[in-house]
Amino acid sequence: MPQSEAPAPDSFQVVAVAASAGGIHALTVLLGGLDADFPLPVLVVQHLDPRHRTVLAGILDRRSDLHVKLAEQGDTARPGTVYLAPPDRHLLVGADGALSLSQSELVHFLRPSADLLFESVAGSYGARAVAVVLSGTGNDGAMGVDAVKSRGGTVIAQDPGTAEFGGMPDAAMGTGVVDFVLPLEEIPAVIRGLVNR
Repeated sequence: MPQSEAPAPDSFQVVAVAASAGGIHALTVLLGGLDADFPLPVLVVQHLDPRHRTVLAGILDRRSDLHVKLAEQGDTARPGTVYLAPPDRHLLVGADGALSLSQSELVHFLRPSADLLFESVAGSYGARAVAVVLSGTGNDGAMGVDAVKSRGGTVIAQDPGTAEFGGMPDAAMGTGVVDFVLPLEEIPAVIRGLVNR
């Protein structure tokens, strides 16, 4: 699609975020920089130990003006709410904003997989999606950002130099489709600018 045909930025409808090692700090900074009236849902894959229940949603909820919750089967993605993939479940979204959880195969030895989240966001929202890759090891998210970009979406990666672990943002950058490479502290303002322009 030529740049001149790109949709107006006010048409963004979802933000999808991937993080792994070092991601809890990165998510705290990112979500802490978005206001309570942020007009989009935020879908998050943070790699977690599948053998344990997680308290991460509660921790992030206390540190953000947004409402943060573990995603549940059948939730509808609502503005100003952050939906965190539960341990050992892939998080997917439909075009109507309906969230689903899956125990399908591991992807790159991972469940939840950022690639699957990003691919479902690309398929459901196309150019209306923003994908963000934060601190983490490995390359989860790289195939997914390629899918988001191929459908006209916008891709942001944390500058690997500002990440506790640069593997995931570095792999995303290696695809050649990243629109913005930013220090962690600048990412929330850029997201707000994209959404509010």
